[in-house]
Amino acid sequence: MPTVLLTGFPGFLGSAMMPYLLERYPNETTITCLIQSKFRALAEHRASEIESQDESWKKRIRLLDGDITLDDLGLGEEYAELQKQTVEVFHFAAVYDLGVTLELGTKVNVDGTKNMLAFAAGCPDLNRFQYVSTCYVSGAYEGVFAEDDLVLGQSFNNYYEGTKYLAEVHVQNAMMEGLPTTIYRPAIVVGDSRTGATQKYDGPYYIIQLLMRQPKALAVLTVLPRPSEVEFNIVPRDYVINAMAYLSGREESEGKVYHLSNPHVGNLDDLLRTIAEATGRHTVRVPVPKGLAKFAIKNVPGVNWLMRVEAEGLDYFAHPTRYRCEQTVADLEGSGIACPRVTDYIDNIVAFWSEHREFTPDAMV
Repeated sequence: MPTVLLTGFPGFLGSAMMPYLLERYPNETTITCLIQSKFRALAEHRASEIESQDESWKKRIRLLDGDITLDDLGLGEEYAELQKQTVEVFHFAAVYDLGVTLELGTKVNVDGTKNMLAFAAGCPDLNRFQYVSTCYVSGAYEGVFAEDDLVLGQSFNNYYEGTKYLAEVHVQNAMMEGLPTTIYRPAIVVGDSRTGATQKYDGPYYIIQLLMRQPKALAVLTVLPRPSEVEFNIVPRDYVINAMAYLSGREESEGKVYHLSNPHVGNLDDLLRTIAEATGRHTVRVPVPKGLAKFAIKNVPGVNWLMRVEAEGLDYFAHPTRYRCEQTVADLEGSGIACPRVTDYIDNIVAFWSEHREFTPDAMV
């Protein structure tokens, strides 16, 4: 029986992609999810929720305990049989944690991707290896970073960026050697533009939660210098998934890299004003140098609790890179899929945060 292999389920993006795969493929094709055993209960619950949406989807989601960091993906004798059945691979699994250690980032992001590439290379009926990278393989590159760019001598803010960069190098090498591949680089992903739904809070949520804990009449917002010179690129989950679902089904997308970024992004100064308006706060900004702010979060008692932001996250509030996505926009033309402006959905993002304060910035590892 043919199957599509999906990693990263029941994570944020992998879960959202599942209905599209069930709808795209005929009923005899299953979706096999390689999951960590510690997330089996959550995976079973989420799979049951998805299958209940359509009668034809029932019993088409298969959950396999595995481990992408192992040569055989932790599958043992099932490995070779799964290769024979697999017609497409969607590799979402990664450690999305700006504070990840080099050891863990290398093990999951680099070695895990190499193992998935080896698996895909051995699938006799493989149509495509769909790989989810990140715009931040750019590291701290100063200037415009295009979809065809990768190795530009850039430095990296953290091991997340560095290990995702190394992983994509391996993917692009495999692509050049003939593996049918498409690469997607999302920018900073926030909740669904229609419902605000998400399962972790980071990026612009740091600003939202800081303002929402203060009085409407006067809220103090610490900012890094020169926010008008920083491009802060955020995209809602539904745009990322809709674009991936559409592009992954197109023959002409093979061999391409897509920036799933906002083509009409504003600067950080604009975003701060937009969030202040959505939260109903009158703000007073207090400029703080990035180095001092990171030091205080890491070393001054009470600052981390007050700010509730990862020190590593501050780098993106002074990010020197600007992302362009001409190839993505061109290939989405006629599909009806376009990235909405932040002002069109920020109220939904804030409303969801207000109703679901139990979520954290923690990554699913």
